[in-house]
This record gives sequence, structure tokens and C-alpha cells, in this order.
Amino acid sequence: MRVIAGSAKGTKLGVVPSGVRPVSDRAREGVFSSLASEVPEALVLDLFAGTGAMGIEALSRGADHAVFVDRGYEASASVHDNLARARLATRGTVLTRDVTSFLGGDPVDVGPFDLVVLDTPYDMASPDLDAVLRRLDEGWLLRPDWTVVLTRGIKSSTPVIPVDWAVARELRYGDSLVILYREVSWA
Repeated sequence: MRVIAGSAKGTKLGVVPSGVRPVSDRAREGVFSSLASEVPEALVLDLFAGTGAMGIEALSRGADHAVFVDRGYEASASVHDNLARARLATRGTVLTRDVTSFLGGDPVDVGPFDLVVLDTPYDMASPDLDAVLRRLDEGWLLRPDWTVVLTRGIKSSTPVIPVDWAVARELRYGDSLVILYREVSWA
């Protein structure tokens, strides 16, 4: 794994912790090509961060700051290591916390965010994912110009999304489905 573009382009990321399934270089390249002008100066939230590759890619492409949340100590150590490798450590905050409990906190403490990336475990139950998406909609997203990027297994069920969210784009890479959500603008 490596950083695809930006200030840290070509930086090789460290060893992937056991149990972590990182987003492939090809998928990250497609996602960030789709996001293009939305990344510079963004505040990013990387949930289920794993190696931090998604948030680090955003930082490399000009995002102002990223908050990485993962409950695994190995994953958090990996994110710290990868931020250092990419020389982006001062622009990232790593939290070793369960995503659901993190989202149960006050968004004012660290957010709201322009860009949220969720590389959820493929076996995450639909009700749990639906709850995470509902919580994100409760003050974590910077209105009105936010984007949520969700990575799921191609055979996973479609999550129930908040009423004011819309699918902006779907990308398929091997056994991964990447869905970009944006706020619906009602007339």
C-alpha cells in the first residue's frame, strides 16, 4: 500500500495489522478522483480507520485535518506509524475508541466534518451500520456540503440511510462496493 497522490505521493505505508482489510490503492485512487475538489481544506473523519490509508490520502491531497477512530490498539499504532511515514502526523488525531461510543459523544468536541470515510468490517450487521449512519447525521456532518464514503462488501445488504441523504455515486472494485453519499437539496 502506498499514498497515491499529493504531498505524500509514493509513500509506502506500513504493515497491515491482523484482521484489517485496507481499501486497495486502486479503490482509493477512484474514490479520491471522484471527490477531487472537495478534499482540499476539508476536515476528515476516518471511522474504522485500520491503517488510516483513506484519511492519510485525504491529508496528502490537501485536507486540513483528519480524525482517525478505530477500537484496535494495533490499528491505532498503525495509523500513528503511517502518519509519521507520510510526514503528516501534525495534521492527524488518532483515537482508540469504538466507533459507536465515539459517535455517542458531542460532535462539537472534534467536528463537524466535511468528509467522512467508513471502511466498515464486511461482516458488520445491517442494524449496527444503520445506527452508525443515523448517528453521523446527528451533528457530525458540516452542512450543507458534506460527503460520506462507505466501503462495503459487494454482496452486503444496502444500509438504511437518513432521509436527507442521497447516493451520489457507486464504485465497484473487486469484492468492494464504495458508495458516496451527499445531502439531498430539497426545493
